[in-house]
Amino acid sequence: MKLARDTWLVFQRQSLLMWRTPIWLVVGLTQPIIYLLLFAPLLKTALEPMGATTYTDAYRIYVPGLLTVLCIFGGLYTGFSLLAELKAGVIERSRVTPVSRFALLLGRALREVVALLAQAVVITVLALPFGLRVGPLNLVLAYLLLGLLALMTSAISYGIALVLPNDAAMAPVVNTLAQPIALLSGVLLPLALAPMWLQTVAKWNPFYWAVEGIRALFSGHIGDSAVWQGLLVVVVMTIGAVFWSARLFSARVR
Repeated sequence: MKLARDTWLVFQRQSLLMWRTPIWLVVGLTQPIIYLLLFAPLLKTALEPMGATTYTDAYRIYVPGLLTVLCIFGGLYTGFSLLAELKAGVIERSRVTPVSRFALLLGRALREVVALLAQAVVITVLALPFGLRVGPLNLVLAYLLLGLLALMTSAISYGIALVLPNDAAMAPVVNTLAQPIALLSGVLLPLALAPMWLQTVAKWNPFYWAVEGIRALFSGHIGDSAVWQGLLVVVVMTIGAVFWSARLFSARVR
């Protein structure tokens, strides 16, 4: 109970700080909206080999990838906010309180999850006029996967920030990590269109399984094996990332 209460207190505080500067939510939405409006309409022809004969089919394939990109890049860059708090002494002051170290980390990560899911909802709503249609239960499960991805990437980013507590060192590491992860997830185009060697490499990427699961949900195939496979992989990776980051936080924030 104490952990839940501490996490809620930290989450409330972090959410309040976020809502005081909502410009970050707007900035985070700018690039996905540009891709949704200017890139996705080109995909109907490109995705015809996969049976995308209408714009509805194209958006069902593309939007899940776009939402995953939002979680990958949005989550992996959250560590910079932790660096700012470390430099400003915010974490230093927090450690003298009875709040648990795990709650200090988890409350911040959950704030990022809520922010990224709010952006995902906006993107989904904007795709509706283009013909996107998703069942309510399918959408809830897709958002569950996205929320777990956001929690995983945020935890990884916090861990990197604790290992490399320097903006100049962290930025190239995050960029180097994010680009291949995104490309090997098939977020722009499904990897079913890729050569076999690339498909084989992609299967070692947990985000690939998440994208496949979310695409199956957006296509209305809630019973597809890709859904439970994606959930299983993401749950295991999220638990591992959170505990790794929490241990670093406890060891380095004393």
